[in-house]
Amino acid sequence: MRLSVIAAAIAATTLLSACSEQPATNSQEQKPTAAQSAPAKEVAQENLFLRPSPLQYMAPEFDKITMDMYEPAFAAGIEEQKIEIDALAKNPGRPSFENTLVAMEESGEILKRVRAAFNNLSGLISNEEYQRIEAKMAPIMAEHRDNIYLNKDLFDRVAAIYKEKDKLSKEDQRLTEYYYKQFVRAGANLDADQKQRMREINAELSKLSTQFSQNVLKSFKEDTILVTDEAQLAGLGADEIASLKAAAEKAGKEGYLITLVNTTRQPILSSLENRELREKVWRASAMRAQQTNGPIAIKEAQLRAEKAQLLGFESWAHYQLDDRMAKTPGAVFTMLDDLAPKAVAKAKKEAEMIQAAIEKDGKDFELQPWDWAYYGAKVRAEMFDIDASLVKPYFEMNTVINDGLFFAMNKLYGITMKERNDIPTYHEDVFVWEVFNEDSSSVGLFYLDPYAREGKRGGAWMSSYVGQNHLEGTKPVIYNAQNIPKPAEGQLTLMTFSEVTTMFHEFGHAIHGLFSDVKYPSLAGTATARDFVEFPSQANEDWNIEPSVLANYAKHYQTGEPIPQELLEKLLKSHTFNQGFDTTEYLAAALLDMEWHSIAPGTQIEDVAQFEKAALERHGIDYYPVPPRYKTCYFSHIFAGGYSAGYYAYLWTEVFAADAFAHMQNEGGLTRKNGDHYRKEVLSRGNSRDLMQSYVEFRGQQPTTDALLKRRGLVDGDDK
Repeated sequence: MRLSVIAAAIAATTLLSACSEQPATNSQEQKPTAAQSAPAKEVAQENLFLRPSPLQYMAPEFDKITMDMYEPAFAAGIEEQKIEIDALAKNPGRPSFENTLVAMEESGEILKRVRAAFNNLSGLISNEEYQRIEAKMAPIMAEHRDNIYLNKDLFDRVAAIYKEKDKLSKEDQRLTEYYYKQFVRAGANLDADQKQRMREINAELSKLSTQFSQNVLKSFKEDTILVTDEAQLAGLGADEIASLKAAAEKAGKEGYLITLVNTTRQPILSSLENRELREKVWRASAMRAQQTNGPIAIKEAQLRAEKAQLLGFESWAHYQLDDRMAKTPGAVFTMLDDLAPKAVAKAKKEAEMIQAAIEKDGKDFELQPWDWAYYGAKVRAEMFDIDASLVKPYFEMNTVINDGLFFAMNKLYGITMKERNDIPTYHEDVFVWEVFNEDSSSVGLFYLDPYAREGKRGGAWMSSYVGQNHLEGTKPVIYNAQNIPKPAEGQLTLMTFSEVTTMFHEFGHAIHGLFSDVKYPSLAGTATARDFVEFPSQANEDWNIEPSVLANYAKHYQTGEPIPQELLEKLLKSHTFNQGFDTTEYLAAALLDMEWHSIAPGTQIEDVAQFEKAALERHGIDYYPVPPRYKTCYFSHIFAGGYSAGYYAYLWTEVFAADAFAHMQNEGGLTRKNGDHYRKEVLSRGNSRDLMQSYVEFRGQQPTTDALLKRRGLVDGDDK
């Protein structure tokens, strides 16, 4: 570590921040931070990101991180990596795998630490200061990346190694291919003018995606529905009403506060009897962020199309898919368009049943999107004689985690989880476990952040603070986040079956990171193609309905009695109910993503809603009662995340997941033999070899769609 360089970078950042006016977060005068008041050398010693964490597994020191550390650490990290990259690019010696690619893998340690902490926490406990730093750093980080991947001297070295890659070991070849593609796809072969335009596009895209993300976060705070008359909440349980009241009190309001989840569909709509309130909630969801994010989405799509053209591709979708398993937009459209008519046909059959339920309820209105969940629940109850309020008491969160999720993982992989109350966290609601193999050897750390709160982005996801790799000898520090409504003080968390499934899904990502056994950081864990990374997560979902797992965790939270067999059978039979709706809303979102990113360079788009409607009509999936799971203006996956021209991946990988689970069921189900084989051939491999090869080594053949169609209830004979 070059302390003098780092200190100088911090000093420069300190001077810049001292000269710029930042708005106070409250009416009191802001106190000077350590970074503003201390000498540069002292700051360099105090900033936690400038040295590895002393905690086990190098877990972040969340109890000591302060906001004033981020900007100086970013500056120091960029400067450190710049010096390292410049040195290896100008190395007079002959390019070798060790002095170029391994050196790149080892560079930027400070930047890795500060980015891991900041990027994760900005989505978990965001506030105005996080958002300010995020907006400031986005173009700076984009420029830093361009300075690396548009560096001609460095690319020449990488290209020289690539030409002789056949002399390397298989994993070294994989890393060489990875870096060569990264450089080419970043524009390393462009001329000077084209590289300059690439830099401009990247800088603008980084700003736009940050703005899009922050607008969605703002919408979670502002696009709420305040109910002042409790009678309007008829249909909700007492615990749900208490939770809404607590949310209002926390926001300093009187009444009951309904906040939105990130999807168009809102879970609360399945219970609300008041149709006017249902419509109000649905419209708040479906129309959010239109004014702020509509223009951003259009601009992002246009810039991406231009960037793809610079790199020699017909569209952004062609560019993205060239590096994924699907390979071409045509392959994706074929898959989506093949399923679309089946899904819409099933949704229309479901709609007929729901319309009948509306009429049976004495109403004469036509089914609308805000009616589907409420009357769909009635149809489900009538078809399967199942009441959601009778199901939730059997899915208490702690029992689901310990006796369901961890139980299943122990049976499959032999791992055990030891809760660690001595490891600091960034929020009081976060749990931490240390993960051990059967032989007591350590695997890593796992954090769970289950509850929704202000400042936390919507949905559920997995990420890491420290990734596994043998090059640096690090073990994984992984977390899962969900947005389960937090119950009122003193009450237990009773989960919906959907939330249980999501918990198993996200832990599928977690074990993909935890079980990684790869040498190089860039190839480890979940660093795979977008249309492979969702395979392990979706494969993990179905273990929550494996009979021995269910019997172990589906117990009444008060009596401890197992879920009645009759109720369980009804729950399992209802598992494929509403799959027409679920599949249609997903396909609509996936097709929107592909349409946005298939536009030609220079395409002019005036109105987001018109674009959406025309896109859905082209694919025969413009069915009003079933809107896309995400509409454009809050589709963070594709405009603020890494899923542009990639949302199809959930369906693509579900083919793998369904096929893999069916295979394991045929081979004995929940056994160590199955788990160990899957761990060895898929979960431990990361991106260290061809991804289809990993699947074939596990399965013995490439996947078929048979199990998927059965899983989604779309095969003939399942429409009973």
